[in-house]
Amino acid sequence: MSVQAVIFDMDGVLVDTEAYWLASRVAFAEARGLRWTLEDQHLAMGRSTIEWARVMRERLHLDEPLDAIISEVRGGVIDRIQARMPSLPGAVEAVYTAASAYPVALASGSPTLVIDTIMALTGLDKIFKTIVYGDDMARGKPAPDIYLETARRLNVSPEACVGIEDSANGLRALYAAKMKAIAVPSPGFSLPDDVLQQADLMLPSLEGINLRAIVADL
Repeated sequence: MSVQAVIFDMDGVLVDTEAYWLASRVAFAEARGLRWTLEDQHLAMGRSTIEWARVMRERLHLDEPLDAIISEVRGGVIDRIQARMPSLPGAVEAVYTAASAYPVALASGSPTLVIDTIMALTGLDKIFKTIVYGDDMARGKPAPDIYLETARRLNVSPEACVGIEDSANGLRALYAAKMKAIAVPSPGFSLPDDVLQQADLMLPSLEGINLRAIVADL
């Protein structure tokens, strides 16, 4: 089935915020005399807000309320974004290129406030046909729910959608949704081989590519 819509993840695909999430979680842990590792980070990447907060509480053996964990970590990320918008090279251009031929949408597990902040700063809220927030989903990635809801809003069959993801949980969600998948690993975060095998294509970045042509060939 030919592609009829393109769905983007945000963190690690459009903006290099994965480094901000890592820094904010490391700072959160260090403030409590604890350590947040890259292994911990991989478990949290791509998940909905409530789910990554649960991962943090479990991995750090905390008894703090989830709302408190979310507020502190999210606040650290937003402070970093406002200090320096970390757009990935070629990412915004790739959205415009895809939008010249296909309906485009955003499906992100990032907190709603973070998504809205980045959309306003980049102007991409005017390009995406719909934005689906992970905070509105009962189950986050790697469950396929957010991608299935995005396809529903676009009135396109999931099998006719291609998703662009950087995280293992995101690619697993696309596979479960039976969508085509382009893997664009976030800088500094590699993907396991079994996950890459679920992708239809892997790109080192979105810089200097003709996404419209690439999608047409899938």
